Amino acid sequence: MIPFSEFDTRGYETVDVAAGYGAWAQTYERTVEDLMDIDLLERLTGPEWASVRRAADLGCGTGRTGEWLHGKGAQRIDGVDLTPEMLEIAKQKGAHESLGVADATESGLESGAYDLVISSLIDEHLPDVGPLYEEAARLARPGGWMVIVTYHPQFMITAGMPTHYTDGEGRSYAIQTHVHLVSDHVRAGVAAGWRLAEMHEGIIDDRWLQLKPKWEKFKNIPLSAVYAWQR
Repeated sequence: MIPFSEFDTRGYETVDVAAGYGAWAQTYERTVEDLMDIDLLERLTGPEWASVRRAADLGCGTGRTGEWLHGKGAQRIDGVDLTPEMLEIAKQKGAHESLGVADATESGLESGAYDLVISSLIDEHLPDVGPLYEEAARLARPGGWMVIVTYHPQFMITAGMPTHYTDGEGRSYAIQTHVHLVSDHVRAGVAAGWRLAEMHEGIIDDRWLQLKPKWEKFKNIPLSAVYAWQR
């Protein structure tokens, strides 16, 4: 693992995941753009979302991913997250059959029950991605899928920007951030018994620059990635 501290250009005070997202919950969806994750999910040719009978949404947060999945026809979605404040917002969306406080790597959900296990923008908070892939393998039925959206290590290293939020008084805080290389994901997925079926990288393009003009210096650098794995 490469320590993110070697690249950090912000030097914000760092808080743990539960505290950080608890404080960020009410403004989270104002700062996370669909280009970062939903746009990548839309590119995948598999799985067939409407054929998903049960999905496990690990690190479901405010329910953005679950709401998107529900809109695509997924029938039952169970979500877990570390942060009660985020889950309260997800509950209001009504896309999940069940929601519970749990670590994404120890979800407590039923083994072998899910057509799809999905997580979005949570891996940077894990010291090691291996346990996440292992938990997804435990949850998935034979032939099931794991889809994971991640921050791209190239952007994290080049920009040195941790996951962070700004509180009501204008103070910025970083949430514990780790860099995971593409090879870290591939090794972890293969070790857990997954087969990589598809991958896409989302670059900082003109759409991003309309939202973030100061990111011109990062143009054409990959910001996020999606991996689709199958058992």
